[in-house]
Amino acid sequence: MSSLKLKGCMTKLSVNLNKVALLRNQRDVGYPDVIEHAKLVLEAGADGLTIHPRPDERHIRKSDVGKIAAFLKDRPKTDGKSIELNIEGYPTEEFMELVLKNNYDQVTLVPDSPSQRTSDHGWDVQKNQTTLKDVIKRLHEKKRRVSLFIDPDPTVIEYVKQVGADRIELYTGPYAEDKTPLKSYIETAKAAQKAGIEINAGHDLNLDNLAHFIAAIPYCTEVSIGHAIISDALTMGWNGTIHAYLTAIDYGQKTANKKAA
Repeated sequence: MSSLKLKGCMTKLSVNLNKVALLRNQRDVGYPDVIEHAKLVLEAGADGLTIHPRPDERHIRKSDVGKIAAFLKDRPKTDGKSIELNIEGYPTEEFMELVLKNNYDQVTLVPDSPSQRTSDHGWDVQKNQTTLKDVIKRLHEKKRRVSLFIDPDPTVIEYVKQVGADRIELYTGPYAEDKTPLKSYIETAKAAQKAGIEINAGHDLNLDNLAHFIAAIPYCTEVSIGHAIISDALTMGWNGTIHAYLTAIDYGQKTANKKAA
């Protein structure tokens, strides 16, 4: 199947490469190669890449960050646009030193402890205002966009605005598990939009729920997807998988447009 980049998709697809790195790290043979798969993902039509370097380096390693950043910096622009790199992580001083010395477009701050298997909750922004203000100021000085990983709660947006974040990333795990109603995400997204804050989303989004989510929040700027998209690529290959996810995004957008008409 040839690669596909659907036209008119406002929501960008960022592919999280952590699970590619996790598989590589199981053996000392150097493959699968993260850069090679980054190339395949982008050639298939994805808009960007996401990486989440954790302190124990169980998947993305610190050395990967510079290599991926350099790869994207040297990559020719497609349709006049650069591919974006989103780096996720908890803002320890080690993490800050890592991201401040590398080229990327967006950092997504997550409230993970070092022992967590995966992200499972958003920031208590009110409680962490002082820390987040300082971190965001440092990142803004480097002209980097900052997104905060938050739970679907419209009351949080007031504090997101106060600390100066540019975007939020809605933690969609509870949506995927049918534990939190879509209404909560819609209300939070509307509050963010009203406050001039852009909306990203991520965690457990897949081909079963992505289109429905985009249909409800068509102004979602970016979705970051890793586990499901890597799993699907094992059976469909990168071209087929990226095509399927872009199609789901496009279907969600068209569904929203029909409802609005």
